[in-house]
Amino acid sequence: MKIYIVDDDNNITRILEQIITDKRIGNIVGITNDSQKAIDEIRSLNPDIVIVDLLMPHVDGIGLIEEITAYNEQIKILMISQVTSKEMITKAYEKGASFYINKPINAVEVLNVLAEIVNYMEADKRLKIIRNVFDFQGMEALDSDTMMDQISGVLKKIGIVRSAASEEIYKVVSYMVTHPSEVRELSVKEICQVFTPNPKILEQKIRRAASMGLENLSYLGVEDNLNEVFLEYANTLYHFKEVKKEMDFIRGHSGDRGKVNLRKFLEGLTYYVRL
Repeated sequence: MKIYIVDDDNNITRILEQIITDKRIGNIVGITNDSQKAIDEIRSLNPDIVIVDLLMPHVDGIGLIEEITAYNEQIKILMISQVTSKEMITKAYEKGASFYINKPINAVEVLNVLAEIVNYMEADKRLKIIRNVFDFQGMEALDSDTMMDQISGVLKKIGIVRSAASEEIYKVVSYMVTHPSEVRELSVKEICQVFTPNPKILEQKIRRAASMGLENLSYLGVEDNLNEVFLEYANTLYHFKEVKKEMDFIRGHSGDRGKVNLRKFLEGLTYYVRL
């Protein structure tokens, strides 16, 4: 991975450079404290990941993020800042940032987030290979209205599109959509067995992601039980009584957490696929 760093704090850039180099996360192709220089160099160097300080002179971090995504929306952006304003952070996400880390930065957190970005990008490349396989087998071309985009759209709304299991979820749901009569009588474990000799591991991986989605959805419900995403998915991907249980746990009213019915979760995702 090619990584570009934009920060006007030399101590921060030095720490980031050391983490990335020591852990061999990727190659640093550029470092600058000048936003305008960053825009010019990013266009010529085309990095995979850009680390951006949200508060920069001349062009601020949000403006820089907007410029980067307008040039190439495939570039992943990690923003770092002392800013705690929810409005500003939300705006940065809306402009195309993928992750956020608070200053002072923690080496372990930086390492984990960068590793997650790299894993996500590698999974995305594998999904494109799967897309080509489907096209080669004569299935409908997967453009913006396609199976992968529809599934990814739902996963994004419940906050797990970047999870380690997103690729596996896509494969399993795609199989369920394209082989409805075959999977009707199969258990989730038997469906997972189509893809791996260790179906239990795959099942657990997907369950962890689904549980994360349940937690994210429940937080939305706690903040606003009329939230459109909450109303849409709380009863289609999960049993609502389990969502309610998770909401009570978040509020501190109960020690029991909501549970995921994996079959319902996967079948719920198939509902949102339109071939």
